[in-house]
Amino acid sequence: MKLSFFKKIIFICLFFIAAAGFLAADTTYKVEKGDTLYSISRKYQITVPELRAANNLSENDVIKVGQKLKIPSADISAAAALASDKKATTTSNASISATTKTKEYTVVKGDTMYSISKKHGMTLAEFMALNNLDNSSVIKVGQKLKIAVASSTNPSTGSGTTGKSDNKAGGTETVEGQTKTSSATTTAPDTRTYGTTVTADKNTIWPVKNPTVTQVKGKVGGVQLSAQVNEPVVCIREGTVMYVGVYRGFGQVLFVQSKTGVIYTYTGLGSVNVKKGDYVVFNQQLGTAGTDPISKKSCINFMVFQNGQPIDPAKAPRN
Repeated sequence: MKLSFFKKIIFICLFFIAAAGFLAADTTYKVEKGDTLYSISRKYQITVPELRAANNLSENDVIKVGQKLKIPSADISAAAALASDKKATTTSNASISATTKTKEYTVVKGDTMYSISKKHGMTLAEFMALNNLDNSSVIKVGQKLKIAVASSTNPSTGSGTTGKSDNKAGGTETVEGQTKTSSATTTAPDTRTYGTTVTADKNTIWPVKNPTVTQVKGKVGGVQLSAQVNEPVVCIREGTVMYVGVYRGFGQVLFVQSKTGVIYTYTGLGSVNVKKGDYVVFNQQLGTAGTDPISKKSCINFMVFQNGQPIDPAKAPRN
């Protein structure tokens, strides 16, 4: 009896270790009948472009039963870079290339944008910007690419929301025009590191009214904005909705890209009123504020990216 009990304890421990590894590290998925890139991306709470980039797939490639796909770890900065429309970002890519020390890299069999950037200590966003690549790019064996000699410094001011958190936030998921409510699935202690509460300029426009603005420290620059329960979340810069869905660690997420290529990221939403491809205008309601699954407070997290790099949300252009 005792031996059986200890076996159960060991099994439970191994299960949780495996679960932690699934959330934090890359994994491999074997395609099953009925699978699509979209369904797999929803299962792992990442974006389709991230799946394509990790597996060097073009928009026209079709996956097959039995095919093994690499599932990259969630990185919201990479998701933002891959969601963007290259037409709006080309002009700002040149400045990154000009200010970064680089060396040449020749693509070999098995390489992907994701694997090359990871191997050389770069973020996928940095690698894409350096080589003027976008979400439709597919690299080829023998192709010459640039890699940074040393990983670039995070241009944010040191505040941000870490992209490594894998706590699942509650919210809604929009699938083929339908909105489904997802519940919070964790009661773990809050491991995020918060910075100072910012006394924002009264003239600064935020997605919610009169929020308490708190910096959240980590590798992705951003702020947490307090809100009333189910308070409307509005667009602060007009643009095109590039992504709507549940993203691992951030709950319900919405990306809006301005005409200048800046991605405005609204995360932790309770509901969403728009869909991918919509053009939204200043002060239009995008959805409602959600509840943080850890603190249980009504709030949203707000981030802004250019070429996948975070910029200070307080200084990002408004309409």
